[in-house]
Amino acid sequence: MEKKQKIAGYLIAALLAFAPLAVYGQWTLPAGSGLPGGTVYGIISAIMRWILIIFGFVGVIGFAISGILYLTAAGDEGQIEKAKKAMSYSIIGVIVGISGYVILQAATSMLTGFSVTF
Repeated sequence: MEKKQKIAGYLIAALLAFAPLAVYGQWTLPAGSGLPGGTVYGIISAIMRWILIIFGFVGVIGFAISGILYLTAAGDEGQIEKAKKAMSYSIIGVIVGISGYVILQAATSMLTGFSVTF
C-alpha cells in the first residue's frame, strides 16, 4: 500500500511539474494535423473576454429597461421601488463586467511580463 502511495505521489509531482507547460500551451502541434495553432491561454482569454462583453452588454440593457420601468411607473410606489432595485442591480452588473475586464488585462500584463494597455 505504501509503495502505491509513493508512486501516486511521484505521478502527482510529475504532473504538477509539467502543469505550467500544459496550461500555457507551449507544445507545438505536428505539421499538417489540421488543428488550430492557438494556445490554451489564448482560448481561455478570448472566452473570458466574450463572457465579460456579454455580461456588460446585458447590464447596459438591464439599465435601459429599468429606466423605462421607472419612467412608466406613473407614481406607483411599488413599481418605482422595483425599478430602482433593477437599476442598482444593473449598475452593479456593469461595474462587475468592467472590473472583470480590467482584472483580466492586468493579469495578462503581469503574466506575460510586458504591457500594451497599462
